[in-house]
Amino acid sequence: MTARLYLGRRGLLAAPAFLLARPAFAQASWPTRAVSMVTGYAPGGLTDVTTRAIAQRMEGELGQPIVVENRVGGATSVASTHVALAAPDGYTLLMGASSLAINPALQPELTPREPMRDLLPLGLAYRTAFVLHVHPSLPVSTVPELIAYAKANPGRLNFGSSGTGAVNHLALELLRQQAGIDVVHVPYRGGMPALTDLRTNRIQAMFQAALEAAPVVREGITRAIAVSSRDRMSLFPDVPPVSDALPGFEAVFWQGLFAPPGLPAPIAKRLTEVLRIATEDSGLRSRMAAQGVAIETGDGEAMRRILAEDTRQWGELIRRGNIRPE
Repeated sequence: MTARLYLGRRGLLAAPAFLLARPAFAQASWPTRAVSMVTGYAPGGLTDVTTRAIAQRMEGELGQPIVVENRVGGATSVASTHVALAAPDGYTLLMGASSLAINPALQPELTPREPMRDLLPLGLAYRTAFVLHVHPSLPVSTVPELIAYAKANPGRLNFGSSGTGAVNHLALELLRQQAGIDVVHVPYRGGMPALTDLRTNRIQAMFQAALEAAPVVREGITRAIAVSSRDRMSLFPDVPPVSDALPGFEAVFWQGLFAPPGLPAPIAKRLTEVLRIATEDSGLRSRMAAQGVAIETGDGEAMRRILAEDTRQWGELIRRGNIRPE
């Protein structure tokens, strides 16, 4: 009889526990070979670079290589489903992202449909906010001025994003709903094509990853007016949060470490501890801060709370805005 895992209408259904049990000696000696860390993002981007930096720091603690595996597709569902269905032995992990909280409402046909049940959170890795920047021809320097301009010019302000359902699109939707403004959403296939059109005034504003926005803001090609986190960012220390004008506003992208359900507790505990050591490394924190990434430490329970809260927040926002994939 072969133990199998599959995703049904109600989520991941696991084989009986006794079929997934591992001998105690195997748990005690783990890991004895390379560990795979799966990401749903393509090589070379900020998410991939940060994942590899964290994996490199973790493998120094584990004493075994951590091989980052890029499984791109399905709004990161290819990667997360692969891990959800993997053997719970500690050798296949997921560097999961905010898409785990967004997909259930935006694209409910994607798996895993219930990430809270179908994956085991091990810890938080990092959070990164977005910069709200505008074309200099737009006569605004603050969020209240932007809101006032949008209300005086309904439907005339074009806001770009890196794609429908991306966190920077949801940041725009949150701004639109909280401020009660009528703006046009223009989705792109990634942040850099959107930035090209922002530079030439084809669009007038967008929330963008800090590292992408920093060069054009420094050169005066665009003007930064706010950040989407509740605190100021190291790359933009003089730029206030949107929440100064709209209390409670927050829209950040995060990544955290997950494993297949049923992972033995000793291995889960060890992985959480190794991730904690990596994310508390001052050298790693300073290197990533220079790229607009706030490395954060949080255990599995903290990651579970973030996933639950974002699933609720983004789900409500998506339903109120009737947002659908392009």
